[in-house]
Amino acid sequence: IKWGQNFDVIRLSTYRTACKLRFVQKRCNLHLVDVWNMIEAFRDSGLNTLDHNAEINVSRLETILSSIYYQLNKRLPTMHQINVEQSISLLLNFMVATYDSEGHGKLSIFSMKSMLATMCGGKIVDKLRCIFSQISDSNGVMAFAKFDQFLHEVLKLPTAVFEGPSFGYTEHSVQTCFPQQKKILLNTFLDILMADPPPQCLVWLPLMHRLANVENAFHPVECSYCRSESMMGFRYRCQQCHGYQLCQSCFWRGHANGPHSNQHQMKEHSSWKSPAKTLSHAISKSLGCVPIGELPHPLFPEQLDKPQDSVPHTPAQDQTERVPASQPAQDQTERVPASQPAQDQTERAPASQPKLSLSSVLESPSRLDEEHRLIARYAARLAQCPPSDLSFNFDANKQQRQLIAELENKNREILQEIQRLHLEHEQASQPTPEKAQQNPTLLAELRLLRHRKDELERRMSALQESRRELMVQLEGLMRLLKVQTGGSTHSSPSHGAGCSMPMPIRSTSAGSTPTHTPQDCLVGVGGDVLEALAQGVPRNLRNDLLVAADSITNTMSSLVKELHSGSLRDT
Repeated sequence: IKWGQNFDVIRLSTYRTACKLRFVQKRCNLHLVDVWNMIEAFRDSGLNTLDHNAEINVSRLETILSSIYYQLNKRLPTMHQINVEQSISLLLNFMVATYDSEGHGKLSIFSMKSMLATMCGGKIVDKLRCIFSQISDSNGVMAFAKFDQFLHEVLKLPTAVFEGPSFGYTEHSVQTCFPQQKKILLNTFLDILMADPPPQCLVWLPLMHRLANVENAFHPVECSYCRSESMMGFRYRCQQCHGYQLCQSCFWRGHANGPHSNQHQMKEHSSWKSPAKTLSHAISKSLGCVPIGELPHPLFPEQLDKPQDSVPHTPAQDQTERVPASQPAQDQTERVPASQPAQDQTERAPASQPKLSLSSVLESPSRLDEEHRLIARYAARLAQCPPSDLSFNFDANKQQRQLIAELENKNREILQEIQRLHLEHEQASQPTPEKAQQNPTLLAELRLLRHRKDELERRMSALQESRRELMVQLEGLMRLLKVQTGGSTHSSPSHGAGCSMPMPIRSTSAGSTPTHTPQDCLVGVGGDVLEALAQGVPRNLRNDLLVAADSITNTMSSLVKELHSGSLRDT
């Protein structure tokens, strides 16, 4: 398998090993095979009938891998089908290079199961339960010799990716996991391997699962070193430098700038929480709404069932112990508890665990004993807390709840006041037409005044056009008079009367009685007209010109008065 990137630039060996194994897992498409599907494949291949120390040749191993991948393609959508032949070839070569370095052409059953159960997909708690069923006896107690054999096989995976000096198998590996040689049951086994931090030789295993969970995690935070505006994957925050955060690429490569140093303690974050959400979670935790000491895994019954291949098969078992069709069948040699564990109200059983019918649970004689043991375990944990601390915490929580209630009431009052002021502002800023709608008479008068105003504007424009035409006619008439008076002073009156003279356009108010003097009526008349009148024109023509000018003046003055009265009504 060729690496897609240079993992050797990662400074810490734990992250380097986890990244390499995660790459192998995805390259071989093992992350798509759930642990329960892997157990079903072991059962269908008949591996449950073979001893753990038995060996199989490479051809049978290839057949088993083929069945695993072909069943996987049946479960996948058509658009997400994988290349089965390529996946089989890659995984087979990796397993042979890891567990058959001497070239014998055979692998042990325990090696194959340990590797596939560790590298497949699924929850880590389900994987550890599967592994515990392989290394425990019929009483549900772990056998240290089998666990030592498991470490010997599983630690060949870091060695295969060239991380053997950091996580290779040693004779003291079992002592690092379980310093005290005592009775190890399922819950104790899970507590130790899923602790924070886990045993040093297996620290890469939970990290590989965390890498799978944060591959698409987005953090809207700027990296303090590379200045990237967002982060994908892990986010690391310094516990000494305020506001100093690094993306996973910069942290893995040991980048640091400013006052920050690689020796500072960093906190790993796998998800982004806004400051408001973080504050609310801290308040809820201080008030006791969130349990402080949450268990890393559900509590499982300590007493395991016997292997299925040692129990005689009867028809009654088919009626009382039926596994749902949606759940994969378990390996017959794995002692996974059949009944669901009793859990807290806030915890639910994993969806991938097989469930039995209600009748089989009620008929189990050890059901009440298991419940009593769990109740006694919770009571012992509660008894470890001193009474004084409990009373102190209760009083402090009560005071904090009262303070929060007062603040919520004050906030509610402020919001109501803001809403009231907002409504008053909207009512005050309402336009006048809405108020006019409440009075129909006032609305009708406003509409009539608008109509009258439009009508007067149209009339004024018509009068201005008439005045313009009249002035043009007057100018033409005066040019004609100049020609007549300059050409012949002895012309007969009939000659002047025979000329075509344009008549002034009279408006509707032209017949009104003039109230101005002739001099006032000539205001606004062209210079040629005034000159002609001063030289002396015939009396009849002069009177017509004066009447026309007076008519125009009267019409304009009446129009101005109407416009002035209309504007007063509008206001």
